[in-house]
Amino acid sequence: MTKEIILGITGASGTPIATALLAQLLASGCKVHLVFTTAGIITFKEEMKYSLSANPTLCKQILIDKLQLNNCDNLHIYTNNDWFSPIASGSSAPDAMVICPCSMATLGKVANGIGDDLLTRAADVILKERKNLVVVPRETPFSAIHLDNMLTLAKLGVSVLPPVVAFYTQPQSVNDIILFIVSRILDQLRVNNQLFTRWGEKLLKENGNE
Repeated sequence: MTKEIILGITGASGTPIATALLAQLLASGCKVHLVFTTAGIITFKEEMKYSLSANPTLCKQILIDKLQLNNCDNLHIYTNNDWFSPIASGSSAPDAMVICPCSMATLGKVANGIGDDLLTRAADVILKERKNLVVVPRETPFSAIHLDNMLTLAKLGVSVLPPVVAFYTQPQSVNDIILFIVSRILDQLRVNNQLFTRWGEKLLKENGNE
């Protein structure tokens, strides 16, 4: 059965993580519902150095061309004011949602039940339907307000996953760091992946215990 995932991209820094996550979700056979905030589109241009279209069809084609995406029939893109999107209703809620990167403004809205656009409404639907929500907050340092909002979500069962680097994987490039974070997100979404050598695997291999 195909797993359905909502991917929300906000205006926080971290677009390379989001695009790598999108590629991996599609490669894993997931059906992806993609929503950008207005600020997310602006930050995307700054970090990726190319512009997206406000038209979902054109936006999809740009992403396919630039990211060389596979399984593109499984990618569905909506404007952030599309209240007729299926992800706006609990009657057709997907299996899970990840907001990556998640701005503090979006975090605050989700934590306080404010669904005033499609992305935050979709997150509210995921919560009320008791589905799996993952947020990847990208800010530093965190204020007490930010931390309180994260604690509120964590108490609701939300996975709060800041993009924190791990050095035991011996990263050799920025891409290695990105793939590690993407792997941890995929783990929380229950999507199988082998994007890095996990803790203890190297020792097992060296001892011939694969």
